[in-house]
Order: sequence, then structure tokens, then C-alpha cells
Amino acid sequence: MRAHLARVDAVIVQAVIAGALSFSHLHDLAEAAGQGGWKAWAYPVSVDLLLVAAWRRMREAQRAGHPAGGPRLWFLVALAASLGANVATAGLLDLDDVPASLRVVVAGWPAVAFFGGTLLAHTPRTPKEPAAPAPSETAPVVDEPDRDALPPPSTELVLDEPPAVRATELPPAPAVALPPALVDRVQALAEEHRATTGQAADPDAVRARLGLPPSMTPSVAAHL
Repeated sequence: MRAHLARVDAVIVQAVIAGALSFSHLHDLAEAAGQGGWKAWAYPVSVDLLLVAAWRRMREAQRAGHPAGGPRLWFLVALAASLGANVATAGLLDLDDVPASLRVVVAGWPAVAFFGGTLLAHTPRTPKEPAAPAPSETAPVVDEPDRDALPPPSTELVLDEPPAVRATELPPAPAVALPPALVDRVQALAEEHRATTGQAADPDAVRARLGLPPSMTPSVAAHL
């Protein structure tokens, strides 16, 4: 557990440092291009938010098996804006004399970011497939047939009647295929259990945490 927390802390520290440096470079470039005051601080926020939003939508589409061309395009646009600002402030560009073409690009970025953010916000999310309903505990009420309407029992001897099949001889129910989103959740719970206890997860325990019926235990075990 401590090793896991140490890895998480290192990743967070690295992300904060890299984000702060990129934020500062974007601010300096926007300010040098004539966007002073609060506008220079808004440019880094706009670029980073578009980058994160496009990445999340791209991952959601990939997990659902849908095409992710739109989110991937806006992710590359935001990445190019961030990477270009970081490279431009590395001494390759005179910030005291910014070219007019770069001023046009910086001034037009808000419209591009607004358009991309609007498209990402109105992209329909992949609906989560509902879990299988739990079986009802109440036994169905079956009307008892009228005894007077039943035919009299036959007195003839029936030969070569096949023996009754015992319940224990019935083949096990086949595993039901789980949707991709549910498979990812099953594997995530199994990894969490293994990282916490050092042991493999029990399929029945994972099935209970997901709120699935007992009949889904073979399907959960097939993905562990």
C-alpha cells in the first residue's frame, strides 16, 4: 500500500511541475502577443482544459468501441498549441518582437477553443448498459388446476420410461458475455483486491460488489 501511494505521489508531483511550467510558457507567449492582463492568464487555462476534455472523451469512445476521430482531432490541436508555446518561449522567438502571424494565431485561439469545447460538450456520451436485474425472491403464483377437469389416471403400465434426470447431472449454465464497460470494472476491482491483499479476487465477491445476480458468477470468473 505504501509503495502504491509513493508511486501516486510521484506522478502527482511530476504532473503539477509540468503543468505549472506549461502554464507559465503559455501565459508569457499570450502576453508577448498583445493579450495583457487577465486575458494572458486565461489562455493557458483554455488550452489545458481543451486538452484534458478531449483526452477524456477520446478514452470514453475507445473503451466503448466507438470511433474517436473528433476528440482525437481536438486533442492534437490543443497539444500543438501547448507544445508550440513551450517551444516558442525557449529562446527561438523574440518575445519583444512577436511576428504578426503569431499575433493572429493567438488572437484567434479563443474562437477555435470555444468551437472545439462546444463540439466536445455536445458529443453524446456512451450510455452505460444497465446491470442484469436481480431475480425476484417471491415465487410466482400458479393457479391450481380444477381436479374435476383432469382426466382419470391411466392404469396402463408404461414400459421403457427414461429415468428421471437428477438435478446434479444437469450441465452448468453457460457464462453470459459481459459488456466491455462491465469487463473493465470487473478487472479494476480484481486489481484493487490483488494490490490490497496480495491474493486473487474471489469471483463471487466481485460479482456481489457489482450488484449482479448469483447466476453471473461464471461470467465474472471468466474475466478474472
